[in-house]
Amino acid sequence: MTADESALDELRSAVRDFLEAKSPEEAVRKLMESEPRYDPAVWAQLTEQLRLPGLAIPEEYGGDGFGPVELGVVLEEMGRALLCAPYFATVVLAAQALLASGDTDACARHLPGIAAGTTTATLAVAENSGSWDPALISARAVRDGEGAWKVTGRKSFVIDGTTADLVLVVARTVAGPTLFAVDGTAPGLTAESMETLDATRSMARLTLDAVPATLIGSDGAGGRIMAKVLDFATVALAAEQSGGARRCLETAAEYARTRHQFGRPIGSFQAIKHKCADMLVQVELAEAASREAARLAAEGSPDYPVAAGVAHVACSRAYMFTAMENIQVHGGIGFTWEHPAHLYFRRAKSSQLLFGGPVVYHERLLDRLGI
Repeated sequence: MTADESALDELRSAVRDFLEAKSPEEAVRKLMESEPRYDPAVWAQLTEQLRLPGLAIPEEYGGDGFGPVELGVVLEEMGRALLCAPYFATVVLAAQALLASGDTDACARHLPGIAAGTTTATLAVAENSGSWDPALISARAVRDGEGAWKVTGRKSFVIDGTTADLVLVVARTVAGPTLFAVDGTAPGLTAESMETLDATRSMARLTLDAVPATLIGSDGAGGRIMAKVLDFATVALAAEQSGGARRCLETAAEYARTRHQFGRPIGSFQAIKHKCADMLVQVELAEAASREAARLAAEGSPDYPVAAGVAHVACSRAYMFTAMENIQVHGGIGFTWEHPAHLYFRRAKSSQLLFGGPVVYHERLLDRLGI
């Protein structure tokens, strides 16, 4: 199910109004230095008032049955506001991994709680290298004497890993990379916060010591599941990046209109005009790429994997460019800790590196193109 343009505009307006009230800069800065790094009260309101966790979850699992287009609108607004919340980890990574597994029992067990906002979840793939390549996973899963699965290993850069009620772990079995579900309070599981460049997106390091786990999907199917998840997740991340890039453009243009030097607005100077114009070009390209990828995903088009790769490349570049130019337009004040420009720069850089960085996502695009 896909909403029409007027419905998408209403959704955008409702989410923006909510986030302007609940996720201003002051709230973001406060949450960056707290544990957990999100406000449970805001998460409850986001669930009860807007039903956002269930937006892209099928109706048979308690969701509203919408898809990537509507989810993209929400993520653009969340990226614009730098929302500190477990939305990306829960709704994009974990929920989509469950759906991609084709395991109807697991979906029926976990997705209703995610849709209702009562279960937060995450997906643990990367290890010390930060790579999301299933072939490089060293965490192991074996059966004990009673046939139950136990997972042992370490995971790094797990988004919202310290607060997740449900952790989906990709571990290696004899059959290959496999997806498992682990309770966030399971014995043998420890989580510690990682200090990263971007404090607005909480990351954790997980240690698993023979942790009880439940098989999701079929044994050895983790590589196939991850390919689907990465296509979806890069489109979702592209939407978030384009929203952040648009916000950088808006703040730079506003400053250029109001900041005066030599008796006139700095936006009247050619150098600043060119910077803002170049930022606009990058933002428009990013939004076009991310929204086209979301549309193709919703249609199930065979061009969707390529479009996902293009969106990831275009939006990563656009966000980095606009975040850096936003600092330059603001001059000295843009470099200070008190100014929000650096928060967007940090989010832009961390998003660029989230699924492996430029080398990896260019290789992924070439792979989707069959080159």
